[in-house]
Amino acid sequence: MPDANAWILDLDGVLWLGDQPIPGSVGAVRRLEQLGRRVLFLTNNSAATVADYLTKFARIGLAVGGDDLCTSAQAAAMLVRPEERVLVCAGPGVTEAIQNVGAVAVPITATAVADGVLDAVIVGFHREFAYESLLQAFRAIEAGARFIATNDDATYPTPEGPIPGGGSIVAAVEYATGRRATVAGKPFAPIAQLVRDRLGLGGDETAGLTMVGDRPSTDGAMARALGARFALVLSGVTKAGHGPVDPSPDCEELDLEQLVEAEFGRV
Repeated sequence: MPDANAWILDLDGVLWLGDQPIPGSVGAVRRLEQLGRRVLFLTNNSAATVADYLTKFARIGLAVGGDDLCTSAQAAAMLVRPEERVLVCAGPGVTEAIQNVGAVAVPITATAVADGVLDAVIVGFHREFAYESLLQAFRAIEAGARFIATNDDATYPTPEGPIPGGGSIVAAVEYATGRRATVAGKPFAPIAQLVRDRLGLGGDETAGLTMVGDRPSTDGAMARALGARFALVLSGVTKAGHGPVDPSPDCEELDLEQLVEAEFGRV
């Protein structure tokens, strides 16, 4: 059966900041599940593998299965075909996603770039990004490889404040090549289709969806792409006292716990 009343939760800034769960967020997820709501987790951070994410969920006390998680790495892999050779300027999550669709994940080294035709380059967040990464991605794209980005978030929220996100790395490659990437993550079509597929939704089965996020430009736009309500929480990128945002949220609370309480009442 389609999950048309699902709650779709962003991770960074909604459920956790870095390795620290946001106070009350775990209990809020459990309450949604107790109320019979399907909870789907959705992230633009492509660096980690699915197993890494599931371990992190377990560490904070949530039992989450692989079908309950959608990542921008998975969305990017939807844009490549089996047996294509894809240069990975990204983290292990992208390598895993490429392999899961039957394509060949090529490490970003000069030898790998020179060893045969590359069909695509996928760029995403990874802390190992360096000039050599930029050089090899540049060469592959200049030689005709398709340029795919997992996401274009300029920053990610952490307990110490924002850090450069995947979009900052993508911007470097775009500037060097003079070409715009095809972006797979929120709020673009590939990840919207991934969410619909995961929830078993057709084109018009969206009336009951709620998208919870901390960044209007991605999470809010994602809600609009899905025909969902946009619930803005102020525990991540967007802070209390912010000015007008686009798109405007349908509801706004300090964090996920207060959002669930406002929706369903206190326990």
